[in-house]
Amino acid sequence: MKKQLAILLGVMMVLFLAACGNSDDNAAESDNGSESEKIELIKIGMIPDQNTADLNRSMGDFAADLAEKTGFDVEFVPSVDYAALVTAFERGEIQLAWFGGLTGVQARNLVPEAEAIAQRPIDEKFESVFIAQADLEITSLEELKGKTFTFGSESSTSGHLMPRYFMMEAGIDPNADLDGTPNYSGSHDKTYKLVESGAFQTGALNISVWEAAVEEGKVDTSKVKVFYTTPHYYDYNWTVNKMDEDTKAKLKEAILSMKPGDNEVMELLSAEQFIETNNENYSAIEKVAKELEIIK
Repeated sequence: MKKQLAILLGVMMVLFLAACGNSDDNAAESDNGSESEKIELIKIGMIPDQNTADLNRSMGDFAADLAEKTGFDVEFVPSVDYAALVTAFERGEIQLAWFGGLTGVQARNLVPEAEAIAQRPIDEKFESVFIAQADLEITSLEELKGKTFTFGSESSTSGHLMPRYFMMEAGIDPNADLDGTPNYSGSHDKTYKLVESGAFQTGALNISVWEAAVEEGKVDTSKVKVFYTTPHYYDYNWTVNKMDEDTKAKLKEAILSMKPGDNEVMELLSAEQFIETNNENYSAIEKVAKELEIIK
């Protein structure tokens, strides 16, 4: 009886050890499987301040280039307007975004851990242009009084915030001194088209979009002209959401390495390269936005 009991206990011990071994193997296989299935997905966005088809195509190409340079999976997520991109960034649905100065400030105020990491050289000394119908005799901001006028998007730095600021510095209150309330076209390309068509006498937009439109023959300069260029200010930037330092470093390194021909965004943004930037560079934008009560 004792011998039979000893044999039974021995068999049970062998079975137990085997089960433990299988369990460990399964766990290891499970862990290895999880590791191999781990995917770094970076969702990127861009403020829709230009022609939608051009922007979407260019950002799709940018996503592919960024994926190749970093090894991450990268997906472009279009936004219907500026505010939608800021909201998606706040919710963590966008990890990397091309913002204007104002939307960048708004996003980083909502996500304090976010960082502006790169910009074009032109964004250190950006400008807006004021345009008018070619036959209109106007040479200064003061002469905007009594004219119809269109901004770009309400959330645009170069198409609204800074033009409004410089108008008020010149003694023109856009809400009281124009012919009617100012219009908001929604994007820079629509602004110059509205003035070109005669729908509005004057407007303001991003200088790089204007210069590209002139170079590419997209605007008829016999119908619309620039009559004033603003002083310099900081503007566009790539901002990363809160993330681990290694991922952030890889994204930053990849963006700073980009050159013309790498992707269509370089052409879309008329960018020869991207350079480093930081949150402090946009403190003046935040100050102006608060003075104009555009942000609290």
